[in-house]
Amino acid sequence: MKSAVIIFPGSNCDRDMVVALREVTGQAPLTVWHRETELPDGLDLIAIPGGFSYGDYLRSGAMAARSPVMRAVADAAERGVSVLGVCNGFQILTEAGLLPGALMRNSTISFVCRDVHLKVENSRSAFTGGYEAGEEIVIPVAHHDGNYQADEETLDRLEGEGRIAFRYAHETNGSARDIAGILSAGGNVLGMMPHPERAVEPAHGRLDGRRLFEGILEAIG
Repeated sequence: MKSAVIIFPGSNCDRDMVVALREVTGQAPLTVWHRETELPDGLDLIAIPGGFSYGDYLRSGAMAARSPVMRAVADAAERGVSVLGVCNGFQILTEAGLLPGALMRNSTISFVCRDVHLKVENSRSAFTGGYEAGEEIVIPVAHHDGNYQADEETLDRLEGEGRIAFRYAHETNGSARDIAGILSAGGNVLGMMPHPERAVEPAHGRLDGRRLFEGILEAIG
């Protein structure tokens, strides 16, 4: 599987994502700086990691969404290339219009950093095929602006089309309908606030995140 990790000024989980992808796929992903206007040929997966792109000025992900590379990411997503956005990457995907809704300040107005229980809502996508629908998994979160919000029509559409990938099992940040991750209409773009790349090896204390990357590898391979 050929993958790439996009890096913005302020990204701080890019190495975690690189290590996770190398650990699971056996092949080190390429890294792409945000000023690039083209992506490497033949990519199977594009990962947008967590962090604080551009220091979260304006809104989290708002400036990164206008970086030159995001036009190439949008074109690749349109062609069906898989795109995974984690935490700040999820924020960037919504700001870029690749996913609906917005990530707002946590309802507690505080940074949340801990393991959380997630319910797998959709096990039929390339990203979630390693899980069972209804299964409860544990993956860490670390965010200040993870409160997912959208209008009721959009929320109903996400529910009706099976595009909610993960839901918080317990109230975490105020997200509408406890949404933790959503899919694009085509199913090839996933945005999620929890960090699967921090749960891929025994030293992390759990392996639930590894199954997401293994699912991608199996679906693409």
